[in-house]
Amino acid sequence: MGITQRLKSSLPLFRRLTPLKSNTQTSPFPPHRSFTSSAPTKKDNVKGRLLTGATIGLIIAGGAYVSTVDEATFCGWLFSATKLVNPFFALLDPEVAHTLAVSAAARGWVPREKRPDPSILGLEVWGRKFSNPVGLAAGFDKNAEAVEGLLGLGFGFVEVGSVTPIPQEGNPKPRIFRLREELAIINRCGFNSEGIQAVAKRLGAQHGKRKLDETSNTSTAEGKPGGKAGPGILGVNLGKNKISEDAANDYVQGVHTLSQYADYLVINVSSPNTPGLRQLQGRKQLKDLVKKVQAARDEMQWGDEGPPPLLVKIAPDLSKQDLEDIAAVALALQVDGLIISNTTISRPDSVSQNPLSQEVGGLSGKPVFNLSTSVLREMYILTRGRIPLIGCGGVGSGEEAYKKIRSGATLVQLYTAFAYGGPALIPQIKAELAECLERDGYKSVNEAVGADCI
Repeated sequence: MGITQRLKSSLPLFRRLTPLKSNTQTSPFPPHRSFTSSAPTKKDNVKGRLLTGATIGLIIAGGAYVSTVDEATFCGWLFSATKLVNPFFALLDPEVAHTLAVSAAARGWVPREKRPDPSILGLEVWGRKFSNPVGLAAGFDKNAEAVEGLLGLGFGFVEVGSVTPIPQEGNPKPRIFRLREELAIINRCGFNSEGIQAVAKRLGAQHGKRKLDETSNTSTAEGKPGGKAGPGILGVNLGKNKISEDAANDYVQGVHTLSQYADYLVINVSSPNTPGLRQLQGRKQLKDLVKKVQAARDEMQWGDEGPPPLLVKIAPDLSKQDLEDIAAVALALQVDGLIISNTTISRPDSVSQNPLSQEVGGLSGKPVFNLSTSVLREMYILTRGRIPLIGCGGVGSGEEAYKKIRSGATLVQLYTAFAYGGPALIPQIKAELAECLERDGYKSVNEAVGADCI
């Protein structure tokens, strides 16, 4: 492709990055962790315009260079360029930054991964083909606004939610606190959600688009990685309303409304920001809940591919007895998977000196890695490797993703590191993970799962 063609192909991106005639500025790059919409202030709008100008400048400045290279190099340049914009985003309020990032991803104003994943990263779980095991955890796209854009960044899977049956605002603001030096975040959002009907409408449209693409594009061959929403796998994380007195009914409503659009479902019983939610992790409570949700899923009509797998997301703040009880329930009821783990209410020594560590809420990010990985390893041993586990908590590099896998995770998720590192972190983690596997003589991800638990 010549220079004229490349510059022409870039024009739509330039136009989309031009400031809109509204009070809300958008950015193509992800923010620090946050969860809900918040009206930008005049100060935020000025910062947003500066960020947009800087982005346009970066792209124009690199135009002459990328016009002379192939598509893969051009794609790599776009991802690398996001590193230069991250400091500008750090100036914004977390919730404003999050709103801008979700909006940007929803409109396709983020880099799109064109390079194939290393073949060593491909795997199959629950009969679904993943191009790589690195996913985006629930919380970023709570209302399924940006599924296509986020999958386009190169994640192997994206999990939306948590979604509650009835719309709710969540806890009062401020509720997001950045611990920058520790690469951590404390949040007490409280399942802020637009509700299952709004999410179902968006996922239905996405699902319809996917089906249309499959019909019109004969190159979408059977066996190619991807799911109901696009090139990657889509998970839907279900939550309960704060005022609800019947938790099981809330999750059942979510199953009935959203399961048809999901490649897998998650029962979230581990957020520390909804009163009484973590009590559902008790042996009897969890058993009763899972049985009701499984029954609701299984009573629906499913095609040849069957119903979506049902997972449970647990906390890292559990005793050995708690873990044994959860493992027993998971094995007895043949739960399809466990996500380990959610945020922690504990405060490790690495953050204890930060004044913000006294804020109420769940801690995520780098300080949670050791705790969540320890729980992951223990659960892999307790379930005897029979249940696929998703390792979540503190993953910020390929080496850390690899440690999760060796500790029993078949798949891994990140969020806080993505908020700090931006889109460039995704290809970096995948490349580092592939190098780790090859270095130790593994030919696939599956070969390395649980290697440190033997």
